Amino acid sequence: MSVLEAVRGVLEDTLRLGGRAKNLEQSTPLFGSLPELDSPAVVTIITTIEEDFGIVIDDDEITAETFETVGSLCRFIEQKIGS
Repeated sequence: MSVLEAVRGVLEDTLRLGGRAKNLEQSTPLFGSLPELDSPAVVTIITTIEEDFGIVIDDDEITAETFETVGSLCRFIEQKIGS
């Protein structure tokens, strides 16, 4: 499974997107275009990503740029796992 597919799964499950996650592309904006994505959801997404990918994400690593697009979130994860 690719990082993109895994991120789609995390977003689908966490935000309960009703199948809309399959349409998310690298360029899809996150903040502002997914009303379900609020501060509590970000915390849940981070926790799920840490568990699913076996990584630790420090608070100071979480920026608006990380969650700007699906692709920016994927790139962040890829850097953390060393891909």
